[in-house]
Amino acid sequence: MNYLSTRGHPDRRRFCEILLEGLAPDGGLYLSESYPQVDDATLTRWRGLPYADLAFEVLSLYIDDIPADDLHALCRKTYTEAVFGTAAIVPLKKLEDGLYLEALSNGPTLAFKDMAMQLLGNLFEYELARRGEELNILGATSGDTGSAAEYAMRGKQGVRVFMTSPHGRMSPFQQAQMFSLQDANIHNIAIEGVFDDCQDIVKAVSNDLEFKRRYKIGTVNSINWARLMAQVVYYFAGYFQATTSNTQKVSFTVPSGNFGNVCAGHVARMMGLPIAQLVVATNENDVLDEFFRTGVYRVRGSADTHETSSPSMDISKASNFERFVFDLLGRDANRVRDLFGAQLTGQGRFDLHTDPAFAQAAARYGFVSGKSTHANRLDTIRDTFARFGVMVDTHTADGLKVAREHLQAGTPMVVLETALPIKFAATIVEALGREPDRPAKFDGIEALPKRVQVMPSDVARVQAYIAAHCP
Repeated sequence: MNYLSTRGHPDRRRFCEILLEGLAPDGGLYLSESYPQVDDATLTRWRGLPYADLAFEVLSLYIDDIPADDLHALCRKTYTEAVFGTAAIVPLKKLEDGLYLEALSNGPTLAFKDMAMQLLGNLFEYELARRGEELNILGATSGDTGSAAEYAMRGKQGVRVFMTSPHGRMSPFQQAQMFSLQDANIHNIAIEGVFDDCQDIVKAVSNDLEFKRRYKIGTVNSINWARLMAQVVYYFAGYFQATTSNTQKVSFTVPSGNFGNVCAGHVARMMGLPIAQLVVATNENDVLDEFFRTGVYRVRGSADTHETSSPSMDISKASNFERFVFDLLGRDANRVRDLFGAQLTGQGRFDLHTDPAFAQAAARYGFVSGKSTHANRLDTIRDTFARFGVMVDTHTADGLKVAREHLQAGTPMVVLETALPIKFAATIVEALGREPDRPAKFDGIEALPKRVQVMPSDVARVQAYIAAHCP
């Protein structure tokens, strides 16, 4: 399996090369040259497999430069009951007829990002040891990616993490999870700005090819194909739990900011998983909902990026969206390069509403969308707790609200859980008048000493910091 750039760079890469590389040299995102197809016999064979074995089966379709026995061992090392708290890893919870929650937040940092990041940490350590090399990971987080990456990489040989986050814009629990880590290979950088400023810094450094090569810069953001690929697995796992036959279809609703989580669903659907709809749920930062409703992709500046009670989706520039648009436009790299290069840079937007391909976003690829506000979140949290005795976090509440707008008779709707409620305690208290349950290992985490460097939104300052902390 070879990988290409969405912007047309002529080189092709193998999996282990793009694992460590991040962005393509032309600023594009890596994507497999084709999507392996999964037929009825394969689905039948996979149905009922333990999660680690299912992960191996899916990943082995995309990874042919790691020996199969080694890849299988990495999957079994990653997806254990000890790490994820349950043998099912991602158990499905039925709320009512036709509506389910898929639990993705049982990992070390209580967020769905653990599902891919735990594997990524093991893949990095394996490949770096094989090469005798080191890697400096530069990432951006709006809340959960940072802690998931840091907990996955802490103490790993040959890996350092430099994680940027928007100063003061994460919940106190999220900040404490990251900033309380004292491991020497973990570096937290709080940027005076919004998440998109952090993301822009990561992309700028990744596009500085001389700096990237000199300091061996990699990324764990969802622009890293390996992370997105690991997320494909839980769509298959959710589908198998929600159905008894491969003739049935399932829809998935995904709280979405950066488009990585739902892009994994797109990949699963392209592989042949019987998915009816992929429902994109946004908060007040509705750049993705606006596109799927109107065909206009319009990024917002920092001043127009709302600070909300589902802060991990306070994003107005969806990095992974480029992968879907590449498929939507028939893999026309020249058009993608123009849209995400010249047009977004010059105009801050592009418009596909008159393009015949735009209609295919829903008709061919199954995408629909909706938006949820703070008032909607509070109502959904209260309703879900009152009727089902289930407490959901703010992002999952956004998903449930939008999911109900797209229910189809006879088609199960699976909402991907985003995080445990404790990560957003203030809003849970506002909605329910009580604190959410807190796992014992996180008692008093907010009071722990913190290691974090605050700096302005300046690429050169971040590069200088990385250079100063690399031997």
